[in-house]
Amino acid sequence: MPKVKTNSGAKKRFTLTGTGKVKRHHAYHSHILTKKTKKQKRNLDHSAIVVHENLKQVRDLLCLR
Repeated sequence: MPKVKTNSGAKKRFTLTGTGKVKRHHAYHSHILTKKTKKQKRNLDHSAIVVHENLKQVRDLLCLR
């Protein structure tokens, strides 16, 4: 049976924490920043944890089963 490959786009977008959670970045922080408030841009700058509903899909892309 061939090796299972990790999705190349997913490995650039997600990282694992020490406890096994999957960390992600917020969207909407790359362009058209002039109309967004300082507070909105500051809050988008932080990382977030992938929610439970999407975790199985992300873990499948990262081959973490």
